[in-house]
Amino acid sequence: MIPLHDDNPTEGTPLVTIATILCCVLVFLYQANLPNEPGELFVFQYGAIPALVFGEAQLPTVAIPAYATLITSMFLHGGWMHLIGNMLYLWIFGNNIEDVMGHARFVLFYLACGILAALSHALTDPTSTVPMVGASGAISGVLGAYVLLFPRAHVLVFIPGIGTARVAAGVVLGMWFATQLLSGGMSVGSRGGGVAFFAHIGGFVAGMLLIGLFKRPEVPFFAPERTRRRDV
Repeated sequence: MIPLHDDNPTEGTPLVTIATILCCVLVFLYQANLPNEPGELFVFQYGAIPALVFGEAQLPTVAIPAYATLITSMFLHGGWMHLIGNMLYLWIFGNNIEDVMGHARFVLFYLACGILAALSHALTDPTSTVPMVGASGAISGVLGAYVLLFPRAHVLVFIPGIGTARVAAGVVLGMWFATQLLSGGMSVGSRGGGVAFFAHIGGFVAGMLLIGLFKRPEVPFFAPERTRRRDV
């Protein structure tokens, strides 16, 4: 299922969500326009490399402290589809989470989920020298928060071979998480590049655990579905 948009209105403008999407797009445009060798070097310099994060290796490509790459890696992507998929999920679900936190808390929440997601991936192979890039770990935290706050909100999804349908967010995100668990389990023992499923799993769990600390106190868990105002 590919989410297209949700029917969950917001009260304010999601400035941080918009700024994050814009930043990711601009960084990718810069990255995509680099020649091959400088482009690869850019990824190695600012992607999160487990062996550097845990001090298991020293590489000549280091440009910033290894711990800082846990943040910079969130703004790099491996290709157009990687970028578009991540930004679509952030746009659909991020605005509501920012709405229940406020801008400043959402920044901290997003970064915390991204860092914990990157560490979850790195712990699966602390000696790996393959850089991890992408916002999906942080966005997974947003999804984990969303499923606890708005499980009954409806999401318009595209189902290949069937068409579009409105499905409860709890079902959409629950199936997404189950897919990550299954794919992560099947990837255990494999080395090299690919999808960082354990970053998705770690980010999702982090979002579920942290949302209670970051949301406004009056915002309930498992809130009833809200509907958009319809003018006639």
